Amino acid sequence: MTTLEDCRALDAQDPLRAMRDLFDLPKGVIYLDGNSLGALPKATAARVAQTVTAEWGQELIRAWNSAGWVHAPQQLGNRIAKLIGAGAGEVVATDTASINLYKVLSAAMHISAADAPGRKRVVSERNNFPTDLYIAESLCRERGFELVLVEPEEVDAAIDDRLAILMLTHVNYRTGAMHDMAAVTAKAHAASALTVWDLCHSVGAVPVDLTGAKADFSIGCTYKYLNGGPGAPAFVWVNPKHTDRFWQPLSGWFGHAAPFEFTPDYRPASGIGRYLCGTQSAIAMAALDCGLQPFEATEPMGGMAALRRKSLALTDLYIRLVEERCADAGFGLATPRDHAKRGSQVCLTRTEGAYAIVQALIARGVIGDFRAGDGKKHLDILRFGFTPLYVGFEDVWHAVEHLREVMASGEWRRPEFNQKNAVT
Repeated sequence: MTTLEDCRALDAQDPLRAMRDLFDLPKGVIYLDGNSLGALPKATAARVAQTVTAEWGQELIRAWNSAGWVHAPQQLGNRIAKLIGAGAGEVVATDTASINLYKVLSAAMHISAADAPGRKRVVSERNNFPTDLYIAESLCRERGFELVLVEPEEVDAAIDDRLAILMLTHVNYRTGAMHDMAAVTAKAHAASALTVWDLCHSVGAVPVDLTGAKADFSIGCTYKYLNGGPGAPAFVWVNPKHTDRFWQPLSGWFGHAAPFEFTPDYRPASGIGRYLCGTQSAIAMAALDCGLQPFEATEPMGGMAALRRKSLALTDLYIRLVEERCADAGFGLATPRDHAKRGSQVCLTRTEGAYAIVQALIARGVIGDFRAGDGKKHLDILRFGFTPLYVGFEDVWHAVEHLREVMASGEWRRPEFNQKNAVT
């Protein structure tokens, strides 16, 4: 049996332990929801204040040049590129994940229509994140494509000569299950199809190599594991062989080749710059700058490889402790045990009371979240994200102990824990 002392010993040996000091975490809180909204870096408040008071307040419009606001999407994009296996000049931080998905899926449809005009099928997982499916549904209806939704185990069989675009999330938001990006992309390419990868639950949590996988398009958000803040700018990557083949449909002035020439006709920038659209938020970009700094601080310790090792150790420990200490509580496990198939979260399942159990834990200072059943298996999900930058092994022990106490006492049955909030 694993003990509290065992967990403390793991923390003492953890080379990433000092990273926790870079974050402003509330006292008494065990934060296991960084897969939904990352914690606040200590540097962020001062950096945002500087942007507001010194740059905007004193420099006024000059700050677009003097503070480098105008170049922030590319500069931040280059830093994100290092976390996703992309090259310099291949990523921009911009807009939201939903908007960026609209851009790249539109581009993929255009390229597919030119290269394989008989193909009209877009395949995705039925339990993909809803915004991805909604964007795809809208575009398919508009462009005359067919959206086909499959179960995870059916993805391979859906890659055939009817497929135009395979649109997948690398790490599933509901289960934490992770695709083998290189293998899936290779199979899609062998069938002459394009791939679109959503990295919202991957970037900053698991190693990603878009270039090595020879992926076609990718988008992701920065407010989860990258700690950019609520509503932080998302990012977009396009394989360089595709970037100049299509005007992305949101042809705003920041994607123009020369926006300050103010010409009445649109001339897209070369490369990834054409995937910009309108004026970006300098304040949000400043916050994202701080969110990326802890990742750069881990580079001497091994960077993403070190973060991945700790992530797997944390999630292994959580699964083991739940099974040791909550064996009779009626939980199932939705997350794969296989390291190669697991992201950085653990999702427990239950037929009854999942939402209330999460609320009871939150009241105790253990913050996770709830996701409703998928309508097929009728199992609700208690979702816990393990951000290796600031979650420790002792945190895992105490989180499971709180879960054990909530279940043993029946605390979760209290009425206040069964009243649903707007955000679950």
